[in-house]
Amino acid sequence: MRTFAARPRRPLKMATVAELKAVLKDTLEKRGVLGHLKARIRAEVFSALDDDHEPRPTLSHENLLINELIREYLEFNKYKYTASVLTAESGQPAVPLDRQFLVRELNAFEESKDNKIPLLYGILAHFLHGTKDSVPNTFLKESSFQPSNPNLVRQKKADG
Repeated sequence: MRTFAARPRRPLKMATVAELKAVLKDTLEKRGVLGHLKARIRAEVFSALDDDHEPRPTLSHENLLINELIREYLEFNKYKYTASVLTAESGQPAVPLDRQFLVRELNAFEESKDNKIPLLYGILAHFLHGTKDSVPNTFLKESSFQPSNPNLVRQKKADG
């Protein structure tokens, strides 16, 4: 029978609450979920505090269009909780407006067949790169938008 001498054990170091919080925060940030969790918490708090009995002001036609442009931008960039708060707080219809309806209402047209990029990018491109002689309703031509996600560029080229 063989006996083993007990090795001296190193004492286990207990992590402090602050260290655990720091590791948890770092892990959630690296996984890309911390921002989503914060946004979800904000949306839930807003929803809990929102008074459904308080009537919303009626949406003007201009506010309806502006809110829809903002919602399209938010959803494209995957700011879904921010978009849900905008929709709930503004009284915007739950179903997004048709993109072609927006283009007609803005008295604009799109030369690009790729309508995956939000209209706000085209509007911004017009004001950043437009000339004094440009026709006002051509501001939705090609955007200089470069998505931060390289897969979107590949997808756009594959579709085109």
